[in-house]
Amino acid sequence: MHPLLRPAAPSRRRVLAGAGAALVLSALLPARMTHAEAQGPAEGAGALAPKPGTRVAAFLEIHPDGTIRLLSPFVEGGQGIATGMAQIVGEELDVPPSRFVVECAPPGPDYAVVNGIRMTGGSFSTRSSYETMRRLGATARDLMIRAAAARLKVQDGELTTRDGVVLHAATNSSLSYGDLAADALKLKPNDTVPLRDPKTFRYIRQPVPRLDVRDKSTGRAIYAIDQTVEGMLYAAVQHAPRLGTEPMGLANEAEIRAMPGVHSVHRVPGAVAVAADSWWRARKAVEALKVEWSAAKPSGIDTVAADFSSDGMLAALKAATEPGHVAEEEGDVAGAFAKAAKVVEAEYEAPYLAHAQLEPPSAIARFDRDGTLDVWLPNQMPEVFQAVSAKVAGLQPAQVRIHSPMLGGFFGRHFTYDAGNPFPQAILLARATGRPVKVLWSREEEFSRDAVRPLSFSRFRAALDASGQPTAIEARTVGEGPIGRYFGMMMQTPVDPSAVEGIVEKPYAVPNRRMTFTKVAHPVNIAFWRSVGHSMNDAFYESFLDEVAQAGGQDPFALRMALLQGSARHRTLLSTVAEMSGGWQRGPYRAEGGMRARGLAMASPFGSETATIAEVSVEGGEARVHNLWIAFDPGSIVNPAIVKAQVESAAALGLSSVLFEQIVYRDGVRQSQNYDTYPVLRREHMPKVHVRIVESGAPMGGVGEPGLPGVPPAVLNAIAALTGQRIRALPVANSKLTAA
Repeated sequence: MHPLLRPAAPSRRRVLAGAGAALVLSALLPARMTHAEAQGPAEGAGALAPKPGTRVAAFLEIHPDGTIRLLSPFVEGGQGIATGMAQIVGEELDVPPSRFVVECAPPGPDYAVVNGIRMTGGSFSTRSSYETMRRLGATARDLMIRAAAARLKVQDGELTTRDGVVLHAATNSSLSYGDLAADALKLKPNDTVPLRDPKTFRYIRQPVPRLDVRDKSTGRAIYAIDQTVEGMLYAAVQHAPRLGTEPMGLANEAEIRAMPGVHSVHRVPGAVAVAADSWWRARKAVEALKVEWSAAKPSGIDTVAADFSSDGMLAALKAATEPGHVAEEEGDVAGAFAKAAKVVEAEYEAPYLAHAQLEPPSAIARFDRDGTLDVWLPNQMPEVFQAVSAKVAGLQPAQVRIHSPMLGGFFGRHFTYDAGNPFPQAILLARATGRPVKVLWSREEEFSRDAVRPLSFSRFRAALDASGQPTAIEARTVGEGPIGRYFGMMMQTPVDPSAVEGIVEKPYAVPNRRMTFTKVAHPVNIAFWRSVGHSMNDAFYESFLDEVAQAGGQDPFALRMALLQGSARHRTLLSTVAEMSGGWQRGPYRAEGGMRARGLAMASPFGSETATIAEVSVEGGEARVHNLWIAFDPGSIVNPAIVKAQVESAAALGLSSVLFEQIVYRDGVRQSQNYDTYPVLRREHMPKVHVRIVESGAPMGGVGEPGLPGVPPAVLNAIAALTGQRIRALPVANSKLTAA
């Protein structure tokens, strides 16, 4: 996801309802405004949306026992954002993060802290909200100090805080934040509270333990797949074999209705569904349905035709003749090629990829007596899902309550994606049955309908001078990206940034550059996928740069160092990753009884910088990665343990994608229906991953995705160094390797 996404703020505004003796800071609002918001869209002054992240009321409850309830703008899905938010707010509030209970906030304009929108994705969460959440904690702490000063009849400056307690050293007096609740409620928040000096930080930049570890390790964590509501039915679905076709007839509907536990049989867009008293009964029934499906278009790529294939789609991308739109241009590219001593050319391609998350998608929908709708569903943008749910239900967004549980993984899976999610089915079935309905997709249905990373194709050319140095690079990318697919109306350019990122804005000082983008739409449902365009484009560019080095008789490390003369930040990363690996050596060389080689790559995703070295051998015709060394510069950090874990997990996913993963279409149908036909990285393939965080002091970058893009090209470059085989079509598993 990218900062250009700025959808209008949703109309519904909500406040938090406290329980018992909790200090609900929403009471700081005037009573009239609070009442209006509790009822729905406000009027008059209450209709003015606050600056996102500024109302302490929308975020914090402080309880008498000292615990803090934080309503986070972000969804927790294993990336550690709940812990990070507790560290940031707790630092300024002066409360240990361990005393926080962090939950995902409901839809509302207060939480639009990511460049004017709200989402958990694009590695934006911490960097977009860091200053805002610090100020939130500082504002709440100031309320406590001022309330204590009034109670003790002293000046604010005579007071300090420690671990949720206001202290007056002169009289040895202390008051807990919970004790100060009633007085704090009467005060107006101060908009200009100073923030702490980073030199005094106790929690930020420390490896604070994850808040969710205990619940996850004891089975108490509740995911969407675990949720239930009273009186609900379970529903299972059978999707059409080809996207875009519909159920026409059911040959054995009466037989299915008579099966044990079956409540009803339904047709929904692109699928049939059975509702029953258990999911297993619903699944067995829907799988037994004999469905006549509408016919797909015989041929073409404007729809998922009867003859659609990934090979055919790739051929269409390669055959595209449109000149394309300029994504980046610098210098005189044509002149450089005219004077070139040597020209290097190469084509690269990457397949469709599934998200293949462990938790299959599910959703619960319940219509309430007052006509409103509750929806429980995994998501990364609550307000967007609120709006789409309202449209499906024929309601206004203010009539829809979205509940956002902990996710069983992100990877870009949890956006709306048209037919790629079960929540519209749950809403339609709840309406049809008059009961709450939980829809859970089987693993096979998830593989058949998951939105996929786009298949991609790029063509490169480079001009080299007589000394072997590149004087020009030209790249042509053909295809489609998810930004253009889902947010094209907001783009200010015909160039889809998610299709060209990782190819444009590289740090290398090649004087003449020209990158173009030609759009060829995919008929299949495409998606964001961890690190988006960087996930394949950095593999293309960095692999090609190694080809340029080889053609010019240059060492790939030395060439990169030479092209980065003007960037101390990047040169530091290169030097660091070389030092981590014991010194750069390309190989081949003998190690532990066999031949190995190393590959190098850099990437600049989501405001962060990485340098990666992979060490590879070949065993039985397959690549075996033994070590990954990653130097990672996100500018600055909040929790080094979480940063390291995120880089390691991203590296694993990047390795899985380059070695094994692919979705293949044949005759309009996906050939992978489960993990047995969609291989992913197994434990025995996982290398040692060595991560070093390098804080350059640059503006804070992302963390969740940047560890991925450098891994595929580093592996590809290592394979080329070891075998002499340059793999330009992913994944590596499609190629039989032989050691040189």
